[in-house]
Amino acid sequence: MSEILRVGDRSPRVAEVRLALARLGLIAEFDSSVGNAKNQTFTDADTLFDEALENALRGFQQSRGIIASGDIDETTLRVLREASYQLGARVLSYQPGNQMVGDDVTQLQKQLQELGFYADRIDGHFGERTHAALVSYQLNYGLNTDGICGPNTIRAFGRLGRRITGGSAQALRERARVRDAGPKLAGKRVVIDPALGGAHKGQVVKGPFGEITEEEIVWDLATRVEGRMVAAGMETIMSRPRQDDPSHKERADIANAFDADLMICIQCDSYPNDKANGVATFYFGSEQGSSSITGELLSGFVQREIVARTGLGNCGNHGRTWDLLRITQMPTIEVVMGYLTNPDDVAILTDPAQRDAIAEAIVVAVKRLYLLDDDNQPTGTYKFSELLAQELL
Repeated sequence: MSEILRVGDRSPRVAEVRLALARLGLIAEFDSSVGNAKNQTFTDADTLFDEALENALRGFQQSRGIIASGDIDETTLRVLREASYQLGARVLSYQPGNQMVGDDVTQLQKQLQELGFYADRIDGHFGERTHAALVSYQLNYGLNTDGICGPNTIRAFGRLGRRITGGSAQALRERARVRDAGPKLAGKRVVIDPALGGAHKGQVVKGPFGEITEEEIVWDLATRVEGRMVAAGMETIMSRPRQDDPSHKERADIANAFDADLMICIQCDSYPNDKANGVATFYFGSEQGSSSITGELLSGFVQREIVARTGLGNCGNHGRTWDLLRITQMPTIEVVMGYLTNPDDVAILTDPAQRDAIAEAIVVAVKRLYLLDDDNQPTGTYKFSELLAQELL
């Protein structure tokens, strides 16, 4: 689907989305029979994209960790289809290169986690770790160890009755890893991921020294972060050479192969309205499934430090299920530094001194993450020189 549908548009696709949201209980006033979309007869009113549908769609998008635009686009349709699956509606199995995705996989992962067999992210993707956890469960409960979640496996889940729920092995493991790593930055591994690259230069804006591309701004900031981290004794790696623009999966593969402790992605934004402004940070998480506790903490630290040290507006930190955040095995955050369509943000981002301030904010935020209970300095006051002095103690 290349067409994006918005309020006021008419399309059978609008009616299908309305039906899908009704089946999820998000449109209580929908009167049509909630059945199979293929056999559904829609009225002319059902095909109109109205404000009520937009509001319901925004709520769904937000709960799923995607941009709450209120529009019907390819991503929203894909996630709606994934949300339609409930455990038992289809047979689940591991398919390398073509992973099964859906709420039924999320439910399976939660079942396995509650039983102590699955200790990774609840992401709704049937990958190798979900397969291994399912095989282990089947072996321990005397089932056929085929790694397939079919009727027999689901019936076995039902026979187990009620279980204690609410714990997250993934969250506990993340917290323990940060605590066990200690407060020193020396030896910690970080992947720095500057957006764009290669032939993709992004927007061109006017700075104090002439025109500068989005790629140049992002790369310059990434090198400033890298320099400070190296000075603090950290091991760093760039996710790409200057001349390349790898895919999100390739960038994640580099981070996973490096066995990094953290990954920090740096990028800018744009918007048709030049009023949009400010910095925002993102971590893996949504209302459905699990969230990266360490990613949420780090993104909050980065957000507050940048806002305190620059004139960038505070757009907050948010959970998202974007591929790069999901595929990486370590806590990953994306820092969107500002809008290159906003004059005030451009003035900040094209100023080398301000980029220095942003770089210092990111490194200080990483230090705060590992200080844990010993972090007692007010936001925006912890200097990099003080950080280096502490590292030498």
